[in-house]
Amino acid sequence: MIHPTAIVSDKANIADGVTIGAYSIIGDHVTIAAGTRINAHVMIDPYVEIGADCNIYQYAAIGAPPQSLKFRGETSWVKIGDGCTIREFVTIHRGTEFGGGLTQIGDHCFLMAYTHIAHDCLVGRQVVMANNATLAGHITIGDHATIGGLVAIHQFVRVGEYAFVGGKSAVVKDIPPYVIAAGDRAVLHGLNQVGLKRHGFSSASVSQLKKTYRLIFRFGLTLNEAIERVKAEVEPVPEVERFIAFIKASQRGITR
Repeated sequence: MIHPTAIVSDKANIADGVTIGAYSIIGDHVTIAAGTRINAHVMIDPYVEIGADCNIYQYAAIGAPPQSLKFRGETSWVKIGDGCTIREFVTIHRGTEFGGGLTQIGDHCFLMAYTHIAHDCLVGRQVVMANNATLAGHITIGDHATIGGLVAIHQFVRVGEYAFVGGKSAVVKDIPPYVIAAGDRAVLHGLNQVGLKRHGFSSASVSQLKKTYRLIFRFGLTLNEAIERVKAEVEPVPEVERFIAFIKASQRGITR
């Protein structure tokens, strides 16, 4: 199902059942898996892999060279998982050798209109990015995170799983899993309790996360003191262990 006005490289690998709309351009070394729909006026540059059952809307541009002064034309990739929805005017850039050569989007992500994912970003599964959300280079977004509209995230920042970043926020430090953050500059506003409930977290796990959050962010302790208190006073459920591991691994510092 390829429209006669589409331009598809003979070096592209297009599976059966793919739809390519009018005036779309598919470059060399592009792989598109079965069931994916490329709508009209989409540009897919070389070195892109797109999974099955994705829906890419008009004027999206995927796989362009990165906006990085360190890029020297090396081969690098964009890889997109299965079941992703990529809306109008979304831009996703290839990686750089400096950052591992890969920009990756996990399965079942929803990227709304005008979102931008820069070079070497790693976006997890079932991530939602609302309109005009922007990721600078080398950012990691955890599974099931939600990034609100008009959010700008600084390079090398990490956003943890199940976190919620409110609209029009400027994020310059890491955001731990399971929390809500918002503002310019972003600050924490407690646990993402609605999101945790919707995703089926047990009341026991949420209770232990609340204790952890209070000890780390509300008692005026140093980070090391707070972590020691958590170890002594909070049940080590998996969510608490991931929360602490994320904080301990931070290179940019933690949003507080």
